[in-house]
Amino acid sequence: MAILNVRELMVYYENAIALNNLSIEVNPGEVVGVLGSNSAGKTTLMNTLSGLIYRVKEIEERSGGVRIEVRGSIEFEGTDITLETATSRVKKGIVLTRERHPIFRDFSVMENLKVSSYINKRALKEDFERVFAIFPALKKLQKRKAGLMSGGEQQMLCIGMALMVRPRLLLLDEPLLGLSPLLQVELVQAISRTRDLGVTMLVTEQFARPLLPIIDRGYVIENGMMVLSGKGKDLFNNPEVKAAYFGV
Repeated sequence: MAILNVRELMVYYENAIALNNLSIEVNPGEVVGVLGSNSAGKTTLMNTLSGLIYRVKEIEERSGGVRIEVRGSIEFEGTDITLETATSRVKKGIVLTRERHPIFRDFSVMENLKVSSYINKRALKEDFERVFAIFPALKKLQKRKAGLMSGGEQQMLCIGMALMVRPRLLLLDEPLLGLSPLLQVELVQAISRTRDLGVTMLVTEQFARPLLPIIDRGYVIENGMMVLSGKGKDLFNNPEVKAAYFGV
């Protein structure tokens, strides 16, 4: 049974459709990719799956801003969570790492990891060891202030912080954005190691080339609509995907 079932999801910002009748599923232990260009709807999808969309909706309503509406259904481990809050979803094991995810810049790497485990009341030595096994670079930087690290190192820390919560489903929103090709390869290897430890992941990305070899299945979306889906290796060899996302 799929761990995540999204059916006919639609998200409206005022009169604009950000997601249009989108249906996806993620099975336990998979790495599933959602590929799309800027403004394709990737971040809206992740905010909706994590429940953050309702926080944005609340803020907009208070300020008299853009009206946001969500339709369709989201099931997690067989339970409908469509209307549940972000906090409730985190407690169920759905954890989001966003583009430019906030970190505590004046805290060390170790302090950031400790703070992020507040939901996991029983953070153990094994939790830290798992993070350092996935990101060996962080182990050498345990005492370094997060604000003094490179963009790639900060991205590793963000994912490490999410792993401290022991997620059942890890949502990664464009983790490769802004990284050098070398750091992209390093982060993709870390994502692969995370999968090997049994973490189920849904990853959105515009830069498909380094990601496609490690995903089990993928969806391509344009203007909030799904235009293509298939196994990772099939998408990797698809001429349309290569033309749109590889620049060839």
